[in-house]
Amino acid sequence: MSAIEKPVLAPPVTTPAPVPATQQEHAPAPPTRPKWQKCATPVLVMLLAAGLVATISRNWNAWEGSHLEQVTDDAYVRGDLTPLGTKVAGIVREVKVSDFQQVHKGDLLAELEDDDYLAQVVQATAAVEGANAAIQNNRRQQELQDAHIARAIAGIDQANAQIAAAQDAKEAVQADVVRTQKERQRQEALLLTSSSTPQKVEQVVADQQRYAAQFASRDADLDQAKAMLRSNQEAVEAEKRTKAVLGSQEMQLFADLHAKEAALTVAKVNLGYTRITAPADGGVGERQVRPGQLVSPGTQVIPFVSKMKWVQANYRETQLTNVKIGDPADLRIDDLKVGDPADLRIDEYPAKVFHGKVIEIAPASGSQFALLPPDNATGNFTKVVQRVPVKIVFDDSTEATILRPGLSVVATVRTKH
Repeated sequence: MSAIEKPVLAPPVTTPAPVPATQQEHAPAPPTRPKWQKCATPVLVMLLAAGLVATISRNWNAWEGSHLEQVTDDAYVRGDLTPLGTKVAGIVREVKVSDFQQVHKGDLLAELEDDDYLAQVVQATAAVEGANAAIQNNRRQQELQDAHIARAIAGIDQANAQIAAAQDAKEAVQADVVRTQKERQRQEALLLTSSSTPQKVEQVVADQQRYAAQFASRDADLDQAKAMLRSNQEAVEAEKRTKAVLGSQEMQLFADLHAKEAALTVAKVNLGYTRITAPADGGVGERQVRPGQLVSPGTQVIPFVSKMKWVQANYRETQLTNVKIGDPADLRIDDLKVGDPADLRIDEYPAKVFHGKVIEIAPASGSQFALLPPDNATGNFTKVVQRVPVKIVFDDSTEATILRPGLSVVATVRTKH
């Protein structure tokens, strides 16, 4: 047999020596854990988890409200959006702006046909001028009445002078009457004693009768002067009453003038309503009317957006624990601007942070200002965390002019606590 064909010998197999039976009986068995130890670990984990959940659920609002920075993405840019309408009816003559155009305060946006309103202004102006002419005529009549009153007063003075003259003349003639009467009696007595002639007595009697006639004439003149005085006094009273009537008419004419001036003011105001101008600096939306269109009062012409912007951040009620008026705020806004190429990027300001501050906190939650406020006293109740609007203004007002109302904002308010 060659070396190649030699069989390969296997190694010898050794068998372990048998263990004595006495040793097998006294070998220690592996230790076994009690049942309570098997359940302790899961129970302990569950208790810790329950404690953590209870702690979080009880103190979560306090933890959330105590953060130095309160962040919300339920925030939007706001601005005064005013729908400009017509106050008077008319036909649109011209629309001076295009859609989305920037305008300045006082710029003409649209104009109505104003021929009718110009005619109303002219008519009201003529009415005012007529009322002024009536007042002037009344004043001239009052001046004429003053002249009549003055003339009547002069007549009173003249009558008083005539009465005084007649009284003096009457007294003078009365003295002559008394003198001639005594002279007559003396001459008649002398005639009885033949100390006087009949001619002398006749002359004295004639003188006494002449002075008696003059006395009667002077008495008539005095009565006439007194009658003239009464007539002039009555004339003065009549002229004064006429002037009082003219004075009351003047008050009525002034009231009529004020009414016509008010009508003129209304006509001018209505004429001004035919021109719709921008109330402030800002921009306009889409035009709602076109030239030649008939509009009525209340027709919306074009919406106007003011340049003044602010941010309304709707924070959860649990976030407002330490938020106060005056706290600073950081604002991140996504926007686009005019002039970008066709492939506009929506995130125009992704890295820009606008700074502002809180100026107002709403006195009630947003749900209370809704059209239909919720009534939690009916049906089943599910507690929902409410949102409270917070008004934030920009520190730099010029930055706000590039923004547009409705843009989304991420607002961060840094509280002072």
